[in-house]
Parts: sequence; structure tokens; C-alpha cells
Amino acid sequence: MSELPDAEILRYTAFSADPEGGNPAGVVLDASGMDGAGMLAVAARLGYSESAFLTGRTEASAPGTSGYAIRYFSPKAEVPFCGHATVATALALAERDGPGDLEFATPAGPVPVTVVRAGAELRATLTSVEPHVTDIAPDDLAEALAALDWPATDLDPALPPRIAYAGARHLVLAAATRERLAALDYDFARLEALMHRLDLTTLQLVWRASDSVFHVRDPFPVGGVVEDPATGAAAAAFGAYLRTLSLVPDTAELTLHQGEDMGRPGTLTVALWAGDARVRVTGTGTRIPAAARA
Repeated sequence: MSELPDAEILRYTAFSADPEGGNPAGVVLDASGMDGAGMLAVAARLGYSESAFLTGRTEASAPGTSGYAIRYFSPKAEVPFCGHATVATALALAERDGPGDLEFATPAGPVPVTVVRAGAELRATLTSVEPHVTDIAPDDLAEALAALDWPATDLDPALPPRIAYAGARHLVLAAATRERLAALDYDFARLEALMHRLDLTTLQLVWRASDSVFHVRDPFPVGGVVEDPATGAAAAAFGAYLRTLSLVPDTAELTLHQGEDMGRPGTLTVALWAGDARVRVTGTGTRIPAAARA
């Protein structure tokens, strides 16, 4: 396929109703004629942390649900799952076809999404694939902290380091103070090398403001960007981490604030339900007008 015309590339921000907040994503609703190289070229051209491409219709597992095959690309590589680009794509489909139930066949597995209208806003809730949480080796943790230039004493001992997965792998590190989280200035190449070795998509850096409210940041050097402004996949993984370590009740609603230190504030709502290991992540979004594009 020749280079995709700009008119066929939608631009949405996810997890904020303000086009200058949240996390921007490119969305291509018909990528059926594109190959991976073409998708990567579009993602690199846009420069967003990820872009999403619908490659065709699929048969959904539930009646009344619209099914689509989807792929995700950062400016440097394909990724198995991206939460904010999933939300952006769901909102774009809802604006075209109306709110309702969707199911995306992602490389990580099926991801149901429900879009509802709440006043003037559309809100999308994705349900993650089955999550899991694993330990990180002491040497790998030491290398991560060295790349971040974080002394181990700056970690919150109540939230121990783990690798969490809910469609993609994220290293969860908890800062003891908001000031530590705000002071993010890391060795890009060193952290990128470690993340490639451990197959990590981002680091989920967190600070716990209260029992159910967290501030988070996500370095993303493997995607070619310094930081991801609002990370739905990491939010889902973090919800699984909290529940697995019994840091929150089995049924809980959590609020994650992300992007504030970048000047792109966004809000992610994470829901845990007893009896269901999957994690739900909800957010709003909006189309980015040409005048607001970077």
C-alpha cells in the first residue's frame, strides 16, 4: 500500500476530555490494506507513544458486540497491547457508529470494550486479558534503579517492586514521596537496554496519595519516547499488582493521575471485581483538532 493519506489518520487523546491533556494516539479505522512496515511508518510519522490500526472485522464472542482485529505500533516497534490507543479507537468507532460493546482481537488476546455516553462525554471501559505478577531479580532491580538514578532508600517499602502483566509487561516501582516521582531524569539508553532484556513495555512509577488514589509516570524508551502521558495497559497491570499483593480489597475502584508532570494531565479509573481476575480501565477522550496538534 502506498503512503496512507493524512485524512485517513485520526488523532485522539485518551484519558482526558481536553485535547491538550491525556495521551495522544493515532487511529486508522481501515488498515486492511497495510502491512506492518506501513503501520510502523505511520506511527513514526505521528510520533505519538502508540498508534492503533484496525485490520479487519472479526466475530466477537458476545451477541450484539462488534469485533475488530487491531494492531499497535510505537514509533520504533509493534507492541502487543496498548490501553490508551484502545480507548482512542473505541471512542472513534463510537463517534462514527454510536456507543455500544466492542471486542478487539489484540496480539495479547481478546479485549472487550464498552463505550457509554455520560452527559457530553463518551467514556470507554476496557477489560484486560488475564493478568499475572512476578518477582524481579535483585540484579535487574538494581540496574533499573541505577538507570533511573533512584537510591533504593527512595522506594516505598509498602509497595515492593514487581513485574506486572495485563497484556504487556511493566515494572512497578513505588516512590516514597511525590517529590521523588516528580524528579524523573533517567539514562535513556541504559533503561532501554534493560527493558529490552526483560521484555518490558514501560516502567510504572507510582506514588500512593491515599488508599485508592495514585500518581503515576511511565518511562517508555523502548517505544522511542521519554515518557508515556497516560498508560492504560500499565494501569491494568498495576491494578493486578495491587490485588495480587493484597494492597487493596478484591473489589475496589482506584484513581490514577498521570501526565501532570508533563503538562498533559489525565485520569484513569481502575476497577477490580471479586471473582474476576481481569482488570477494567475506564477513561474519556476526545478528537484532537488540527490546531492542537504538536
